[in-house]
This record gives sequence, C-alpha cells and structure tokens, in this order.
Amino acid sequence: MKKILALVLALAMMLSVVSAFAEEFDVEAYGVTSTELYNKNLGEFYEVYSAARSEVNNLSLRFAQMAVAEAKLLESAVYVPGSSNGGNYAIGRNAANTATSVLWGNDSYRYHDMVIVNEDPVTSEQWDTMKAKWAELAGTGTYEQWVKDYLAGEGYTFNTEYALGYSSDPQTWDVLATSRAADSEAIVNTYDGLVEYDMENVMQPALATEWSVSEDNLTYTFKIREGVVWVDSQGRKVDDVTADDFVAGMNHMLDALGGLEYLVGSQGGCGIVNAQQYIDGEITDFSLVGVKAVDEYTLQYTLEQPAPYFMTMLGYGVFAPMSREYFQSQGGVFGAEYADVSASETYLYGKDPDHIAYCGPYVVTNLTPENTIVFSANESYWNKDNINIKTITWKFNDGQDALKAYNDMKAGVLASSGLNASALEVAKQDGWFDKYVRVSATDATSFGTFMNINRNAFANVSDGAVASTQTPEQAARTMAAMQNVHFRRAIAMGYDRAAYNAQTVGEELKLASVINSYTPGNFAQLTEDVTIAINGVDTTFPAGTYYGAIMQAQMDADKFPVKVWDPTLEGGAGASFGFDGWYNPANAKAELDIAIAELAAEGIVIDAENPIYLDLPAYVANSIYNNRAQVIVTSIEESLGGLVKVNKTEANTGTEWYYAGYYTDFGYEANYDLYDVSGWGPDYGDPQTYLDTFLPDYAGYMVKCTGIF
Repeated sequence: MKKILALVLALAMMLSVVSAFAEEFDVEAYGVTSTELYNKNLGEFYEVYSAARSEVNNLSLRFAQMAVAEAKLLESAVYVPGSSNGGNYAIGRNAANTATSVLWGNDSYRYHDMVIVNEDPVTSEQWDTMKAKWAELAGTGTYEQWVKDYLAGEGYTFNTEYALGYSSDPQTWDVLATSRAADSEAIVNTYDGLVEYDMENVMQPALATEWSVSEDNLTYTFKIREGVVWVDSQGRKVDDVTADDFVAGMNHMLDALGGLEYLVGSQGGCGIVNAQQYIDGEITDFSLVGVKAVDEYTLQYTLEQPAPYFMTMLGYGVFAPMSREYFQSQGGVFGAEYADVSASETYLYGKDPDHIAYCGPYVVTNLTPENTIVFSANESYWNKDNINIKTITWKFNDGQDALKAYNDMKAGVLASSGLNASALEVAKQDGWFDKYVRVSATDATSFGTFMNINRNAFANVSDGAVASTQTPEQAARTMAAMQNVHFRRAIAMGYDRAAYNAQTVGEELKLASVINSYTPGNFAQLTEDVTIAINGVDTTFPAGTYYGAIMQAQMDADKFPVKVWDPTLEGGAGASFGFDGWYNPANAKAELDIAIAELAAEGIVIDAENPIYLDLPAYVANSIYNNRAQVIVTSIEESLGGLVKVNKTEANTGTEWYYAGYYTDFGYEANYDLYDVSGWGPDYGDPQTYLDTFLPDYAGYMVKCTGIF
C-alpha cells in the first residue's frame, strides 16, 4: 500500500505539472513547494552561507566559512561545474602577466602597462619562465622591471603599440549606460577610476590618492587627485576632474539603467544608501542617495550595511566619473527627464567617441566601423610618463577567414592571436607551434550542468519546441529521482566532462578549461591564520591558504569523493581547473545504488526494465553542441549501466535551445531535467558574487535553473 500510495501521489504531482502553464497555475503553491525543496536540498548550504555572509569584520574568516558553504552546495549536486573561458592555444608578442589578471571588473582590459616586443613572438619556454617569475614576484612591485630586463636580455626590443583583433563595434561610448562587454572593454581605456589593479594584482591609487573607511564599515571617503583634467577627442581641456564627477556619474548611471545598476543596489549589490530606492522609483531626489562630494576633492559613499568587497567593485564602469558640465553640454539631463531626452536628436552624449570627455590614458583618434579603432596617448593624462603603450589599435575580424588572425599575428599586424582548429594545423606545419605556442589562462566564468528537481515544463514556454517524450508516469519517476541527492550525485559523477570539452577545444586541450568548483579555487586567499570547525573539529588554515583548499578539506571530511583542488598545479600554487575531479564511473554507480535503495522505499523501482528517463535539450543543428550532448548521453548511460536513459530533446535553432532554460525567468519554465547552457562570472572580488546566485525566495539568479523559485 505504501508503494502504491507513493506512486499515486507522484502521478498526481505529474498531472498538476502538465497543466502548469494553464491560467490556473498556482504561483503561491509553487513558491511553497520551492521553499520546501530548497530547504531539503540546499538548506545546509544556506545555513552555513548565511553565517559566512554575515561575517564582515574578518575577511579571512569570511572566505573560509564561504568555502565550507560552497562545499555543501557542490555536495548537493544540483549544479555540476563544467568549464570556463580560456584554456586555448595562443601565440603572441606580449609578455606574460603585464595586464592585471584579477578575475573581476574591467581593469584587465586596461592596456597601458602592457609589454609588447617587436620581433618574433616570445617562445613557449620564455612564456613559462615569465609566468613562474610573476608568481614569485607578485606583490613586490618589481615584476615589470624584471620582465623588461629579461626580454631585453633575450634580444627583444619593445613596441609602444598594442594591436589586437576585435569582432564587435561598441554600440555606445557611454560606459555608464551599458552592460555590454564590447562597449566597456573599449571605453575603459578612456577614463581612470578611483583605483586600479596593477599587473601584480595589487590595488593602486588612480584618481583617488588615499581613502579611509569608518569604524562601522559603512562610509568610504576618498581624496581625489588634484590637477587632473577632462579633454575632448581633440585633446582640448573641457573641465577639471573633481569629486562631483563621481556623483554625476552615479546619478547618470542610475538614470540610464544600462544593466549593471544592481551592483550598487541592495538586491545583489553593495547597497549604497537609497540606490535601490532610486532604481525602483521609490525616491526621485538623487541627493538622498549615499554618494556625495564633501568638498571639491573629497568623495564619500555610504552603505546601508557593511560590504567588505566594496573596494573590489570600483573597477567596474558603474563607478566611472563623468564631467557634469560636459554631459549637459551634449544634451544630457538628470532624473526623470532623462528617459525622454536620451532618445532625442539633441542628446549626443556617448553616441560616438567625439561626444565623450576623456580623463584616462587614451583618446580615440580613429573609428572606422567594422575596420579599425585607434586609441592614442592622451597628452594631458596625469600619468602619461609612466605608460608603456602609446597606441592601442583594434582591428576588426568578422571571423569568415579562419586564418586571418593567425596570419596577421605572423606578419606583425597583430601582437597575438588564439589558435582555432585551422590555425592550429597551419602552426604545426610551419613550425611555429612547437616553438611559440602557449595555453591561454582560464578566466573566472563558471559554466556547468544544472539538475531540475521540480520540473513543471515539458515544452518551451515561448513556442512549444524542445518537447519531451516522457509519459506522465516516467516524468513522475524522474522527478522523484531528481529530488534524491544520491541520484543527482550519480549523474554528476557519471559523465565525462573532459570528453565533453574535447568537442569544443580538441583532444589535446580537453582538460585545460575543465573546472571543478563554482567559485574558482584561487579566487580568494587567507591573509591571516584562521581556525574553523570542520565537522566539529577545530581546523587551522594558515595565511596564504586558498579558498579551494578549504573546500577540499570540507569535502574530504564529508567523505564526498570529488576532487576540487589540486595543490600541485600552477607551479605549486594550486588550482581548481585543468583536471576532472568529478567523473568516476565507480563512484557514480555506488551513489546510484544508494539512490535505488532509498527510492525503493518510496515505491520507485529502478532496474533494467524500469530505468529513469532524463531529458537533455540539444542543439542538434550545430555539430559541436550536438556532439557535446551526445557525450553526456553516452557517458551517463554507460557509467550507470543503462539504469538511466538520457534523451536529447531536439532544438533546431539556438533560440529554441536557449528558450529551454537560458531565457527563462522562473524555475517552473525550465524545460529539461539536465541543462548545460548557463553559467556565471564574478562581479567583484568576494565569493559572495557567486554564492548569492543560489539564495532562496527568488533572490538567487541561478537557483531558478534547478526548477525552483
């Protein structure tokens, strides 16, 4: 009777599911169910994370507690880390690590300190030598001079131009009104922020010469550098840089609502006083927002509550200064009028490089759409005598010629290039591969596979595409299985992520960009000794310990057989990428055996005659994406002995594929059991920027991918 009742209840749930998009869909009941499932599957993560998030006085303790929380998140197996950007073959004339490599903000696109050589590219051996020396010297302030001396000793001379390829013209030159990378990556070279990370990843003064934080950690006060000027694209002075420029910039950013305003709000941002209320229209008087010019050269931000990561956010365009006077001279207005004026012919600000003011190292002296963008040294720049690159030249590449970037790099037209499959073969044939190739660094983006624990949709919300073939009984069994943590772990450990990655980057580099955690293991590092309880045992982690090592310690204590941190990689610094610490068919089968026993007690029988069926949307018209999906299908079915069957629900266009999950707003729209088309990148230098995405009650951006909220 118990088994029959359990199955009947499951089927009843399924019948409500198939009508989920009818008008009578009960959103309130869905919210209650989401809360119950969240507490069951992510409750331990949330409990630990809430305590870590509230720790604002001791950053090392905060990071250690967050690492424990992430271990609990990964152990829940609602998300399986997959890969990051990067990890590709490249050849170039740039010295290693001469632009900052911090994993957040826009500073990595500031190129004024790059070291570029004139001759043939640096060799693979030289690249490795530079990388190792950077790891040794980072934080000492001596790497730049060392790398110049080293390359000079190797016979190189230095180029003052940095030429690179690009594929998309900026759509606006107003950095405060965009969230588009192609815009901000260009504009960031035209202005300075308050602070800037240098090539050794140390935060340095820029337009702020000094700063202080109040005892309650709510007020940040900056002294603005005097004598800095704004110029137009012809280099003519238009204004002085003052504290008010940062007030005007914040006001305009919150008026424009370009997509990154959440970074200063209270919903996922640093919580500047009344910024969220201004965004939501609850207040219209910007003077009530917590940013003000105390005097001509003193700037102050006030937060609603402590945000220990606040300083790391200052490299984003949302904190850029803007000359109030120049903005208004170009038709700009503030407040409610902006929405109407910005669409008028009289509004010129940011329409092109001739209608912005510059206070950074470069002014744009040539813009030929889909051809060339030239950034020339700003002769009025306050630090003009200390930049290595006098000209940055962007050269357009529409991608139609697979060898264009490589050939331009060989000819010296570009400083460097990545190697696609075609270029890789040519580089091997002409002898450049063995001598010059290196593997590009991975970034902090985390792409992965999500498990839907509360499926409500069985065809796309928008057009009915990507339809499931599961019967109501099969779907009910699948839902029960997906709500079992051991079943999800079996799936997580059962598919070959290296083989999956190989479909995109090739067999040789299949492990280079494989990641094993949501937050990169080297994202945060303890600056002092910290003692925390690992399963009730006080454990001390010394200063210098990476976030990933603490995650691993918690997982080891929990006997969760996954490797997220390898201390031997990156020259002994350690890394959470470059290996597959999840895929293990034996462990997957062991987890499945536990799930089978637990589900049998609920009346769900899993055997050869009664497998669990999972739907995986697959973009079948694209051979690479279809092949990646097939790897998931084949490896899971083989690892789990055919007791789980994975069905590719076919998407014939990229749009259909995206509407299965990526374009959805709520978990009940997620049309899949497994989905591999989403990821996250950091907004600031604190693990909170990742872990907040798994908050409950519709607050976490990524939690919807699990079918709840």
